[in-house]
Amino acid sequence: MAGVTSADVARESGVSRTTVSYVLNDTEGTSISEATRRRVLETAARLGYAPSAAARALRSGRSDLVLCVLPDWPVGPVVETILDHLADALGERNLSVLVHHVRGERPLSHLWRAVTPRTVVGLTPFDPDEARGMRQAGIQVVSTGVDDPAAQDPQPRIGRIQVDRLVAGGPRRIGYATTDDRRVADFADRRLAGVRAACAEYGLAAPLVIPVPVDAGAGATAVAAWRAAGVDGVAAYNDEVAFAVLAGARIAGLAVPRDLAVIGVDDVPLAALASPPLTTVTQAIEREASYLAACVLAALDGEDAPAPPHGGPVLVERDSA
Repeated sequence: MAGVTSADVARESGVSRTTVSYVLNDTEGTSISEATRRRVLETAARLGYAPSAAARALRSGRSDLVLCVLPDWPVGPVVETILDHLADALGERNLSVLVHHVRGERPLSHLWRAVTPRTVVGLTPFDPDEARGMRQAGIQVVSTGVDDPAAQDPQPRIGRIQVDRLVAGGPRRIGYATTDDRRVADFADRRLAGVRAACAEYGLAAPLVIPVPVDAGAGATAVAAWRAAGVDGVAAYNDEVAFAVLAGARIAGLAVPRDLAVIGVDDVPLAALASPPLTTVTQAIEREASYLAACVLAALDGEDAPAPPHGGPVLVERDSA
């Protein structure tokens, strides 16, 4: 039955709406028989009644929902780790996490006004007007700074670490395997800026940039173009792109790293299982995810946000570079 209300439950149970409210909200201090309580619960379950989150928040003065606003990024191992940590930390407080993946131009206010969350967490800074509107509605707003332009940007440093490792291993002509996913082009461009700067400092030619979809055939095409240009070391946007490059090298019959060194970013679980095991740069995402969860819990408790964790991207040495 669609649109079932507490009135429907009351009518089917033969009790008042007040009694239904007391039973469904487990209100203390009421004298309701066990038989009546059971009848109301069974009727609500049979009818498929679900109490309004907004009404429940209005009655209790607080919501048990945390809305996490995810930008238009692909959901891969990094984002999944962040969300897992957040859900685990909030679950210990009996709070639920609703993830909203931004698509299109629809204002965020359409969502938070409908679900009335207790807290809204953004993985990038909110529009100032949106943040103001949420605060005026009594909603806590936590902007995490995971990709805050005002914070120190680790992305160029990632590119520099990649070039440092490739040059240390011997390659003198560098290729850059960028992503074809425009949703993360800004990340890729900032990492590429670090690669370019490092190549210039080493006196190397500018990196030969080729977009590489996560596909073995695309990897083979890119590898052929790099080899024709004398490239012997490739820095990839992330580990998934690096896997495509490794596959392309195998198709071309090249030995990695002797013929072509490859280095990725993120240190996803499969990186250690690649053939050969992938040298990569970790962003210590577990640490960043724990920091995000701590920021949200501090906001819930009315405390100041913790200091950002120390440290930056770190090389993970394996066999591919």
